[in-house]
Amino acid sequence: MSAQARAPHFVRSFERGLAVIRAFDAEHPALTLSEVARACELTRAAARRFLLTLADLGYVYTDGRRFRLTPRVLELGYSYLSSYTLPQLAEPHLDQLVARIRESSSLCVLDGDDIVYVARVPTRRIMTASITVGTRFPAYVTSVGRVILAHLPEEDVEARLAGAELKPLTTRTITTPGALRTELRRVRRQGYAVVDQELEEGLRSVAAPVRDRDGEVVAAVNIAVHAGRNSVDSVRRDLLPHLLATVAGIEADLRITSPAPAAAPGTGTRRSSSSRRSPAPEG
Repeated sequence: MSAQARAPHFVRSFERGLAVIRAFDAEHPALTLSEVARACELTRAAARRFLLTLADLGYVYTDGRRFRLTPRVLELGYSYLSSYTLPQLAEPHLDQLVARIRESSSLCVLDGDDIVYVARVPTRRIMTASITVGTRFPAYVTSVGRVILAHLPEEDVEARLAGAELKPLTTRTITTPGALRTELRRVRRQGYAVVDQELEEGLRSVAAPVRDRDGEVVAAVNIAVHAGRNSVDSVRRDLLPHLLATVAGIEADLRITSPAPAAAPGTGTRRSSSSRRSPAPEG
């Protein structure tokens, strides 16, 4: 968000504190003061104040030179996961799916330009991708991301494409807005997305959207496989039917557990889905 677009209530110091937390990731689990300052575009003095405050609160540990996040940061995401029933509803279905197909499966939601894993059941193979709940990837290059993006309002998709930086993560990655736009339209028509080694060489995935009781796409479920074990044709033929059945089961549980939508004022009936915009991305 640009400085000009920020509302009067915007607290810049809070934004900077969150940036310090986000500076740590799987590739950078421990950082020096200078590294944090550089990553967050802060002065060393400001970075030091934020880090020491986080240490006082128990979110950061330091050995005197390097800083690390502590398990207490998990509390920041637990409130979301504990109040959001979809991951809890999905996990038994993902368990059954993985037991049938012996491949990993995950539930993801959209958060800005990324997808975030909110539930995951890995296969028991020795070689598996190092993905956990909370892992993020660019939405444009994942099957779950494309499924969700394909069902956003057209103007939202165009706005995202206009500002997108489509980096080539492999030689197969779609890197032009025109090609991605065409692919998203295909995904919307067919109801699922297949991504073939665009995120990582040797990784294929197929995803289908999860809709709430109003028919709005709120998440997506994928199956991820090694390209050496599954061709694109076998993914569609052998895995896609199981995926679609799993999504149907999740959606059936959502219809039962979700509160009934409010009626439109003065009508006593629910508004049609065509009169509503899709909800803002929440993860």
